Amino acid sequence: MPFNLLKKYPELLEILHLGEKERKASLYRVYCRDIENNDAFMFRAKRVYPIKSDGEVDMQREFMHLTTTDDKEAEGAVTKKRIFEPDRSRRLHWIRHHIEERTSHVLEIFSCEERDMKRRKNIYRTYVYDTVEKYVIVLEPQRSSHGYYLLTAYHLNMPGGEKKMKKLLKKKLGEIL
Repeated sequence: MPFNLLKKYPELLEILHLGEKERKASLYRVYCRDIENNDAFMFRAKRVYPIKSDGEVDMQREFMHLTTTDDKEAEGAVTKKRIFEPDRSRRLHWIRHHIEERTSHVLEIFSCEERDMKRRKNIYRTYVYDTVEKYVIVLEPQRSSHGYYLLTAYHLNMPGGEKKMKKLLKKKLGEIL
């Protein structure tokens, strides 16, 4: 558990042998160190904030988005359940590494305009895409342009994941927002 705090990119966190409670505690320690308690958590000199719920910063919701995924089995359910996602969770400590752009190989960093189907309007997103490790971090520029919201981060392990990223790359804007 505490040994996960020593892991560096591109190593994976060792959590699969742990019980649910121990696994969550280990991941939360990494999350607190790298994101929640990190006053210098910035991307290109702009502060990165967790997503908000009802206008309030919600660290638990942020942690959940970074370690779980929607339960595909509950497609028709009224409220979607989130389940533990090993590939996402084992790479939790990669977020800070990528946000600080400390990767030795080239990252694809770009912004693009997308359609938000829930809000029925166009929105802008900024992506940090590690093409070698197939890892993506999704940021949303704040309206004030003084920072970003960290929406999610995940490993491209699903069918069509890389295809979607290539499609987004074709729509990239001339500047990073």
